[in-house]
Amino acid sequence: MKLSKSNYYAIVGIIMLLTIARLLPHPPNFTPILGMAVFSGAIISRRLIAYLIPLAAMFLSDLYLGLHASIPIIYFSLALCVLVGTFIESRVSIVNSLLSICLGVLVFYLITNFAVWYGSGMYESSISGLITCYFMGLPFVQNTFISSLLYGMGAFLIYDIINKYIIFRKNA
Repeated sequence: MKLSKSNYYAIVGIIMLLTIARLLPHPPNFTPILGMAVFSGAIISRRLIAYLIPLAAMFLSDLYLGLHASIPIIYFSLALCVLVGTFIESRVSIVNSLLSICLGVLVFYLITNFAVWYGSGMYESSISGLITCYFMGLPFVQNTFISSLLYGMGAFLIYDIINKYIIFRKNA
């Protein structure tokens, strides 16, 4: 993606929309951020921009929602979701998009829950405590999974429709 003035405005617009989506009332963990992180990695060829979009949206919304100690691990996990998207960059399809979003959610869940187990003191420092932590995180990952699929697949489908429309208009 060449960074023209219109692309710049689109990027800023997407960041603002994602930021607002996190700030609006929503069920717990039901935001577009993870799905859009995978989408960003798959669609935006300029890596810095691909990572900047979801991370900037998170940071801007966190300025309002409040900064906390677990931000570095959350942002790292989000960046890994962008990385997951880069694996399908040249092979975007419905199946690849679906699988990459699922993998992104799984990576996010595994890393963030491991960090909770390791650093919170809420669970005993054993394999049993880790399993308990992952089990206790299941209700939260459900909304993350559904919202990531909904927003991420929606973004991939809208992108595909727009591209087909542009190609159709060029050929007409």
